[in-house]
Amino acid sequence: MRKLFAIGGIMIFSFASCEKVIDVALKDAEKQFVIEGIITNKPGDCMVRISKTKSFDDSNAFDGISNATVSVTDNEGNIVSLAEAETGVYRSAFFAAGTGKTYTLRVDVNGRAFTASCIMPTAVNMDTLYVKDESFFGEKMKLANVEYLDPPGKGNCYRFVQYVNGRKEKSIFIRDDDYSDGNASTITLFTAPDEKGKIESGSIVRVEMQCISPVIYQYWFSLFQGASGSSNAASPANPVSNIKGGALGYFSVHTVQNQTVVAP
Repeated sequence: MRKLFAIGGIMIFSFASCEKVIDVALKDAEKQFVIEGIITNKPGDCMVRISKTKSFDDSNAFDGISNATVSVTDNEGNIVSLAEAETGVYRSAFFAAGTGKTYTLRVDVNGRAFTASCIMPTAVNMDTLYVKDESFFGEKMKLANVEYLDPPGKGNCYRFVQYVNGRKEKSIFIRDDDYSDGNASTITLFTAPDEKGKIESGSIVRVEMQCISPVIYQYWFSLFQGASGSSNAASPANPVSNIKGGALGYFSVHTVQNQTVVAP
């Protein structure tokens, strides 16, 4: 049995009935910094986004935090500073990660320091991407499928990001190799029915395959558990983070490769 996790859309059904307005007093938790750091094997992908958590009734717009000092150091002592490209977004235009190296992120902002480390995994080739008709809860849908060969030796972890006609799919697709170590693998990117992201004949489908570290797999897995209600915790919890110092988010160093097909 292979592990594949995906979060689709949430369907909310409303039933007409007697209505009573109830005002609920929601207490705002203390705001925390949120750090989203990414380095890949492609120059120009290096990016760190810094923001803060929001109150329940705040907008979902990204409000970046400026004037932070952001750097990345590899295990050979090389340091790269990231400049603020736009409010709260820090980039390096030329930096790319190397296989097997450990990278440490440091963020100094508003008198606080946050650090995180991540190892760059070995790239695993994305062999084939294709779209075919699948039966999904009694409904026939066109779904993307990815084939790749997992190398021998457990510990390989993957994330897949799907785009349909340029629109990014919100579902989370991750897999480890606990039950597929060293084998040829095919995964189907199951998504909940959504007219905006539905694959139809002629749709342009692009899938990005990421080889991620086990610690980042745990981040996405815990995010999936919390969002889907699969966790055994009595109350919702934040995803498991590799960032130290009290911030939320993650620092991922991973490989990327893309393939694009036109749905038949």
